[in-house]
Amino acid sequence: MRSLVFLSVVSASLALQLPFKVPFFQSTAPSEDDEPVRGTPKVAIIGAGAAGSSAAFWISKAQERFGVDVEVDVYEKTSHIGGRSLTVYPHDNDTFEPVELGASIFIKANKNLWRATQEFNLTLRDFDEEDNNLGIWDGEQLLLNLGNSWLGMLKIFWRYGILSPRRADSLVANMLKQYSTLYTTESPKWDNITDLAYSFGWMNLIESSGADFFTSNGVSKQYVFELIEGASRVNYGQNIDSIHALEAACSISANGASQVEGGNWQIFEQFLNHSGANIYMNTKVSRITQKQSKSRPWVVHSDKGSTGYKAVIIAAPFHQTDIELPSALGSQIPEQPYVHLHVTLLTTTSPNINREYLALSPNENVPRMVLTTYEGVRQGRKAPEFNSISYHGKISEDEWVVKIFSEAPVEDKWLQSVFDNQVGWVHRAEFDAYPKLPPTSSFPPVRLDHGLFYVNAFEPFISTMETETLASRNVVDLMLNEEFSSSICGRRISGSTEDISPTDDNFVFGWDC
Repeated sequence: MRSLVFLSVVSASLALQLPFKVPFFQSTAPSEDDEPVRGTPKVAIIGAGAAGSSAAFWISKAQERFGVDVEVDVYEKTSHIGGRSLTVYPHDNDTFEPVELGASIFIKANKNLWRATQEFNLTLRDFDEEDNNLGIWDGEQLLLNLGNSWLGMLKIFWRYGILSPRRADSLVANMLKQYSTLYTTESPKWDNITDLAYSFGWMNLIESSGADFFTSNGVSKQYVFELIEGASRVNYGQNIDSIHALEAACSISANGASQVEGGNWQIFEQFLNHSGANIYMNTKVSRITQKQSKSRPWVVHSDKGSTGYKAVIIAAPFHQTDIELPSALGSQIPEQPYVHLHVTLLTTTSPNINREYLALSPNENVPRMVLTTYEGVRQGRKAPEFNSISYHGKISEDEWVVKIFSEAPVEDKWLQSVFDNQVGWVHRAEFDAYPKLPPTSSFPPVRLDHGLFYVNAFEPFISTMETETLASRNVVDLMLNEEFSSSICGRRISGSTEDISPTDDNFVFGWDC
């Protein structure tokens, strides 16, 4: 059952932005004064995360297929490619296998990321957390303790019945069926996300909380506020009664997860390597202004100069960039609150969480992934001290890596008590990790003005690495159509290098045409 299997591999779409160096040649940003008025049209992309790197790649597909004459500049204010995907070495020792700090895994249904690993010859490895060895913690007790055997399924049915898991699974399956059309030749193009939601029949999903949507469709309150809330808290740091139902459904849609050996950030590095774009690292954009020019009406002002462009794609959360736009344009993008998350990675020689902390008897199973519910707080009890704790495999014969998500920092004393005084290396970080996603029917515009586009308008709708690549594909198609009378695939079926039919299950629109 998809809604149960996911629980051993949650965090599929989690994404945290951290600095990370990659070996890109540091170009010198051109000055507008040095450029001729005429020449090859130029497009700027602001941000080199999942959205920006894939946008450059999609433009290169139009160049490759149809000879679109355009030069692309990518501006990245940090020293790393991949935005919210980062690896950390245990003990800060690169002889160990790196561990994903944020964006841990993706699934085969994430067709752009999956296809990229194949095209770029990246090695995938299965996410190795123990299947179904899961617990749900309310701050004082384990409400569910599955263990690692077939008895876990019986525990699910005993506590929640048969119908609630099936109904939740069916609701998610219906959502995914509609979502999958985004990879077909029938994929819509959109400049208004509310219109896209309406065309998909998803208005109820975005206008309802996850709690209201699932309970109104026959899923028991207990299942919703324990299992599904556990997923929404680990994936988005938000409770099921505060997050919209579309993202809550995404939280329980993972099935069969993998990650790139050495780090998922390599996908985004390869997008840029294959794009042929100019990449300006450590280059902060301060302003985007307009001027009277048919060929280069937009001017990007960075700490290395000013450059004119035919079009500009903003591919980062706007209010985190500190970019100044003309007031009539900047006012179109509402302030987007983010969840401030604390991440703690550690190594321990304890094979499991201290059973006394979880109030378990000597003979009871100790789960190796513990998710949390806010139900105890709703009933007047204390809040969980973390959102999730998960073991992420061994780095040596008797040492494991553990990842903890929490709303507040966790102290060393607490860590030692939870892991039987067997904690070694500890790495802490905190971030504005993902957008707060309350029920809504209002989203930022995708097209801010002629030639100015905003990829991250999609993020309050669905926030994942994969959907950023879908949103960027859409923006690139809009830009190519508006500025170059072209698109990624054109009006005809062009075929891919592998000659995949549009009806083939392996067909991925954009990669194939």
